[in-house]
Amino acid sequence: MEQATAQSLDRAAEVVSRRARDRAPAEALGLRLSHVTAPTEVGYQRYTPSLSVVLAGRKRSIVGDDDQVWGRDRFIITPVDIPVVAGVVETDPQRGFLAAIWQLAPTLVAEVAAAMPRNDRPFSEIDRLGTWSPALADAFARLIGLLDEPEHIPFLGPLIAREIVLRLLQTDQAPRVLAAVDEGDPVVPRAVGLLTDRMAEPWSMSALAAEVRTSQPTLFRRFKEATSMTPMQYLKRLRLGEARHRMVVLGESAAQAASAVGYRSAPHFSRDYRHLYGQPPAADGARLREQLRRGGIDSWLSPGA
Repeated sequence: MEQATAQSLDRAAEVVSRRARDRAPAEALGLRLSHVTAPTEVGYQRYTPSLSVVLAGRKRSIVGDDDQVWGRDRFIITPVDIPVVAGVVETDPQRGFLAAIWQLAPTLVAEVAAAMPRNDRPFSEIDRLGTWSPALADAFARLIGLLDEPEHIPFLGPLIAREIVLRLLQTDQAPRVLAAVDEGDPVVPRAVGLLTDRMAEPWSMSALAAEVRTSQPTLFRRFKEATSMTPMQYLKRLRLGEARHRMVVLGESAAQAASAVGYRSAPHFSRDYRHLYGQPPAADGARLREQLRRGGIDSWLSPGA
């Protein structure tokens, strides 16, 4: 990592370590901040269109079949809502684990992209993890720095946000950033919305392609490019995450949760659940409910943490 980039990310980490609990300024900037003092188990999270950054420590993120451990040397662009299984695997001795997720506003991306040459590099050539440029790291650090000057957020926040989008569009992640804009190509956002809102329905590729008015090969290719998952993998991850949430937070039984999210076979549900989370659903739900009762479950139960 270049020295200038490292210095910018150090500045950002120092601010986040002090301001992680100041929700109002962070929300005004479109930020979700996380400060964890010890490694965590993996849990289900929903990422909306965003830039995800680790400023201290390391994190494991599982998206479809893509399983990666990453830290502050990289970042992740999420162009559409994506179900992720993630957890903290390493904390910094001084700072613990620090992370920030910045909302990517499709209207802002469209506005900035309209004034720039279009990057048509194929998704298949793009690593899911982006690499910082000094200019991008500096802009992001200045955005984080506004947490110390909340009175300046209404004036400087929009300007720095535009610069961050511009700098992102100058990286190899530009096609993934542009995928957050659904104008002219609504196939993936529409498919994501259908699977999310109607996850309990017995979806098939043919039914989903018909709903979004495209061919099955086109849907498969575009969906995999944008999410690193096939539509059916995406649906399975949605269902398992929602089932776990229902068991832990709502207190439903494994059978109730499985039925609510669309599973018709208890053995099928149990097999998929154990494969993802490593334990049978009933035992895992009981364990996590007890942790929740004792206050031992952190932000991984919440979307986008």
